[in-house]
Amino acid sequence: MNRADILASLKAGAPAGAGLLFPEGNQEQFWSRLNHTEQAEEIRAEGRRLLAEPIAEPTYAQFALFERTGNRLAYEGGYFAKRRRLNAMAFMSLLEPADERYRTALHDVVWSICNEYTWCLPAHLRDSAEMDGGMAFAVDSPEWSRRERGARIDLFAAETGFALCEILALTGSALPPLLRGRIAEEAVGRLFKPYLLHGPYHWETADHNWAAVCAGSVASAALLLLDDAEQLARIVEKALGTMDHYLAGFGTDGACLEGVGYWNYGFGYFVYFADMLKRRTRGAIDLFDGGKVRQIALFQQKAYLDGATAVNFSDSAQHARVQIGLSHYLAGLYPEIAVPPVQLRASFTDDHCSRWAHAFRNLLWFDPARMGERWADGDFYLPDAQWLVSRHSTGSGRFGFAAKGGHNGEPHNHNDLGQFILTGDGEVFVCDLGSGEYTADYFGAARYDYACNGSQGHSVPIVDGCRQLEGRANAARGVQASIGEARDELQLDLAEAYRLPGLTALVRRYEWHKAELPFLVLEDAYSFEEAPDAIVERIVTRIRPAADGDSRVVLPGTNGGSLVIHFDAAALRPDIESHTMRDHDGRDAAWYAIDFRVLDPHPEQRVRLTFRFA
Repeated sequence: MNRADILASLKAGAPAGAGLLFPEGNQEQFWSRLNHTEQAEEIRAEGRRLLAEPIAEPTYAQFALFERTGNRLAYEGGYFAKRRRLNAMAFMSLLEPADERYRTALHDVVWSICNEYTWCLPAHLRDSAEMDGGMAFAVDSPEWSRRERGARIDLFAAETGFALCEILALTGSALPPLLRGRIAEEAVGRLFKPYLLHGPYHWETADHNWAAVCAGSVASAALLLLDDAEQLARIVEKALGTMDHYLAGFGTDGACLEGVGYWNYGFGYFVYFADMLKRRTRGAIDLFDGGKVRQIALFQQKAYLDGATAVNFSDSAQHARVQIGLSHYLAGLYPEIAVPPVQLRASFTDDHCSRWAHAFRNLLWFDPARMGERWADGDFYLPDAQWLVSRHSTGSGRFGFAAKGGHNGEPHNHNDLGQFILTGDGEVFVCDLGSGEYTADYFGAARYDYACNGSQGHSVPIVDGCRQLEGRANAARGVQASIGEARDELQLDLAEAYRLPGLTALVRRYEWHKAELPFLVLEDAYSFEEAPDAIVERIVTRIRPAADGDSRVVLPGTNGGSLVIHFDAAALRPDIESHTMRDHDGRDAAWYAIDFRVLDPHPEQRVRLTFRFA
């Protein structure tokens, strides 16, 4: 839409403020009704806990640590703890408005956040005005401060401004005038002016979660706060352009290559903005009226293998709780949405980043009439992402299989063409390691030295000692997929990812047999110009493997089940290696590599492994 159309829609639309969130004007009834729910008890318990603790004020030493060592967690721990406190005290002041303790605590944490030097994380401030140590300020210059010279807007600055503006709208005159003024002033100075004057920012043309979170948060804050339709139209116009880039990052299959966690994040903020814009324009601008958005909304139900066990390719968590408010909202828009079981909902304390927008909509959009069952059996092939996902249940249990092709230049990329996951009754036998601890190196030149990112930490071949290479050109070729009643198949050529001069083909083929006790047959067919020195078929797991005779390796589960890997002992020798990685929370986590080494490699070589549940 052009600005004139946007402006006309805004002028004819609804006013800013809490009416966008409660169009029926029943906010007091909502908080009163919420008081007696499980969600309110979670908030109340956290509120009581935090009342007994001081505000976490990150120090300069913590702020500067990233620049010196690349460590992020030292500063971010306190940063996100303060956002957790903001959320809890805001909710408690609305749930229990007569309790002065929570009002005072809310006022203090709002004041503290408004006083922060920057709302951005240090990891996102390299080469920014905020990190410029220069002290040459001309008295007659309009740019007296770093913020005036060019403030950075990152994910968390945008989220913080959105959160404060929404809390301002919800609390209204209950918040002291000085704090109301501070929130408005900081939102203008840290978000709206930089967005209009200091860009374009890199995320304005990104095709991943940054685009939706940053533009969606800035524009949502403006929709809540600004009465001036002219200024608001400028912000909305820019945000709509960025949302076009965000949606362009999805194929027509709606798959989020960053995984379901980043689907919740990026698409969640797209939905929050789209809902706010639709309400502010009284339906004149409706971003939900499109086939691609509908397909993206359907991705969640295709991205789980069993319960909270997710298809966690890329920088994703192995287990991911659902944002129940977002799920219920989308189910109200699109009848094909599978409503997740309420038992899978993220609790108030689950989000370590303490995102207000998720937490509030998990309350606002929760619909007790939408009580979903467990994920239904299903088989899905997502042709743009080249993912095959299957959920299969029998009298013997619940089983899941997922495999991928794609390319090695995806958002939050891992070098993982041909990677696969196998689960039984929620236990992950063949796994994806997911995301490691985010550091400077993790997103730098050393990214693929981390096992969770490089192909060495995935269930893919190691060919003549070589691993897969990063880059979009290193892609799966000749991909074929079929879904049947008894068997699913996926075939893809991985050779281009290795860039080995003598390797002409590496065709990986999966046959997923959906029997009473399902089994997977994996076959790799290699073609070389001459015999290679070494071929290794690597299988990655978090379960300690055990050799069982000459032709079996067993992965023993904790619930009585197990996975048995059958192989040809005359052709292969299994070696088991134990490893440790730093997980996303900065803790050491064990993983194991089962390396099936080809004993006598030939120019034309076939390797077959069969995975049977027992």
